Amino acid sequence: MAGALSKDQRQKRIQDIIARESVSTQGELVERLRAEGIRVTQATVSRDINELRLVRLPVGKGRHRYALAQTASHTGAEEELARLFQNFVHDVDRGENMLVIRTAEGHASGVALLLDRVRRDDIVGTIAGEDTIFVVARTTADAESIMEEFHALMLG
Repeated sequence: MAGALSKDQRQKRIQDIIARESVSTQGELVERLRAEGIRVTQATVSRDINELRLVRLPVGKGRHRYALAQTASHTGAEEELARLFQNFVHDVDRGENMLVIRTAEGHASGVALLLDRVRRDDIVGTIAGEDTIFVVARTTADAESIMEEFHALMLG
């Protein structure tokens, strides 16, 4: 990975880095990204940290590390998911046990991330692009009920 990434790609890299490494400052995060060949400024990283809602957790001896803020509750995550669906999801379609969610440009990864955080047994996994999310449901029946639920979320 070299050069400039889209904002979503860069933020995904930041999430990956803080998930596997202890990063305590914005400067360290800039260094980790640059080590991967990603050109980024500290100001950009600062905005990404705010948008990703990263928190600094104490790790002892006065040190801290960045981490993803835990969703306040399952209900909080579902309320946020409803907000995202109403604002950014344009369409949900299904074929057997697979769903395709179409979003506004650049919003697929944010919606998919929240779907992943809810950790539902009826969803095996998600893959997101720029404006499309591929969702694999456990069964065809699960996919039918998930699609109905997602349509209801879109309507509010």
